[in-house]
Amino acid sequence: MKTTMKSMVNMSACVRAVCQHASACLPLTRGLCSSVVRRTNVDFASKTVVAQQPCVTDARCFQITRNNMQIVTVPEKRELQTRTDCKCQTRRHKAPTAAPDLSLYSPHAKPLTAVNIQSLFEEDVILELCSRLADFPSSDRAEGLATLLRACVWLGLEAQSPPVLRLMNECLEVLSKRDIEVAQLCHLGEVACALEGHNSPIVTEVLNCMDVAVEEDVVSPSEAATVYSLLTLLHDPASQQQVRMLSTLHMHTQRQVHRLKASQLTDILQSLLKLQQKRAISLMLRLSHRASRVFKAFRDDEIIKVLSALMILGQYDEELLAAMENHLPERLEKCDPELISTVMEYCLRMRCRSEPIFEAVAENFVCNAERHTTLQITKQVVAMGRLNYLPQCSKQMFKKLESILLARFSRFQPRMLIDLLHSCIHLERFPLNHMAKVFSPYFLQKLQAHEEPLDKNTLGQLTQLHLSTSLECTYYLGPRLPVYFHVKRFSSVDQAFEVPMDNVLYKQVRGPLGRLLGGTFYSTKVFSHSGYTIDVEICLDENGFILPLSQWDHTYKRIALCLDGQNRFCSNTQNLLGKEATKKRHLRRMGYELVEIPYFEFERLGTQEEQVQYLHSKIYPTISKLRMATGAL
Repeated sequence: MKTTMKSMVNMSACVRAVCQHASACLPLTRGLCSSVVRRTNVDFASKTVVAQQPCVTDARCFQITRNNMQIVTVPEKRELQTRTDCKCQTRRHKAPTAAPDLSLYSPHAKPLTAVNIQSLFEEDVILELCSRLADFPSSDRAEGLATLLRACVWLGLEAQSPPVLRLMNECLEVLSKRDIEVAQLCHLGEVACALEGHNSPIVTEVLNCMDVAVEEDVVSPSEAATVYSLLTLLHDPASQQQVRMLSTLHMHTQRQVHRLKASQLTDILQSLLKLQQKRAISLMLRLSHRASRVFKAFRDDEIIKVLSALMILGQYDEELLAAMENHLPERLEKCDPELISTVMEYCLRMRCRSEPIFEAVAENFVCNAERHTTLQITKQVVAMGRLNYLPQCSKQMFKKLESILLARFSRFQPRMLIDLLHSCIHLERFPLNHMAKVFSPYFLQKLQAHEEPLDKNTLGQLTQLHLSTSLECTYYLGPRLPVYFHVKRFSSVDQAFEVPMDNVLYKQVRGPLGRLLGGTFYSTKVFSHSGYTIDVEICLDENGFILPLSQWDHTYKRIALCLDGQNRFCSNTQNLLGKEATKKRHLRRMGYELVEIPYFEFERLGTQEEQVQYLHSKIYPTISKLRMATGAL
């Protein structure tokens, strides 16, 4: 038995090496399940035995003829022992009759040995291999059969060829015993899917066995990542079996999340994304929490995958943000620029305004912006603008941005360039030199060529840029945006320019406000002539007295009550979003008196008396100021 095992060890190494070289250097006609050769304890015997470990040194070592295919290999110094028994015979090629002259400084080379690949997969050889595998445990036998089937895939053998059919029948036989371990099941299912697709009988049996293993909770954390990967490959939303299996797997994985390594966690999140498991909220929250614990162990590409998956799945975890704040700043200098832009995009999607991260990104931008792509630059600046964060090194940062725009203006896509410039105005940084280019007929024609017709979001951004030049940069004398590009209203479904009034907060304010004013002397959701929406508008006459609705034609001054609900602020701070800050600046420039009522102040008030007093302290100082300005006191 020891002799047989030793022989099979030698043959297994030969089969795997030959398959590796064939997949790397020969064009195949079939797709591969994976480019990685799995390690296995199962070893194989073949009709053709090679006495040396193959080592390909040049593409010319491959000799292909019409009827035969050979690999010429260079053996290692140490020779592997081979034996023959029963039906296996050893084929040796004779060494050259005359050895070439060797220099004293040349390494000694042994004669080349030719291996016939196709002979390794002839029917009688497959029969011999299957008979030898029959005595191995089911899991080892399944792994051996999967390795041979993978080799068939690499060599482009058809699923209906006799050797492949024989191997598949053996697989069905071993699967019928239902005692194969999870890792081997996944390997077998992966290869069978590559050979026959989702409808393969082997795939069906693998899923049945996997269903039992998941139900019995015998799947380890490392195996869970492999099972998720297999289900991604075989995913069928209409399959009740897979839906049930996924639900059970979510539950078991959730219980073992604390044992997951960084790479396993990354694989599971990627699988959940591909499987569109947005409803597995509890599992994703636990995975996100685990990611914060092992964040330091992630590679750059793994962080990108984890954050991308969480963004699309819509999950946000404060602990993950804290871990990023602790570990990212020290990595930014040497990390992939794509990681920086992904981190900023994650913060933007989740409305996370992180001072440590943003300061580190700004400093890195000042030093290394030249090696970033236009898209990466845009993502970083857009995130800071829309989250209304002005870094301490803003002067150097915008100076660097100006130099990049001057040098690479034509490389920015028109839509990307508008995003970039529009975000700058949120931070009260007005790139007037480039606004003149954006408002030029040439650029607008170019923009229309890329997007026809122009979407409302793009037109809204152009309109806000125009308002900034008109209201905040009165010294700007360059070209203006043509009137037919202006939007009439900034309100939109995607809330790109303003967040609608919070109805819950309005219901809380409505009663105390009516009591304070002595009636309904106000209007809600009023559109200004510039297109912005006013939450609550109060009109005053020239003496500073509140006008009833019927006399609004005599309005001298307008007060805009901004009922700022939670969605108008960053999710982790009490800072307004960039679009809300820009809107308020523009309303003030248009002559409105703004009274801000943030949710976190009003919700702290317990009684209606306190609420009325709070509104009085907010509104009447503004009215008194107006009366003093008009001399009506």
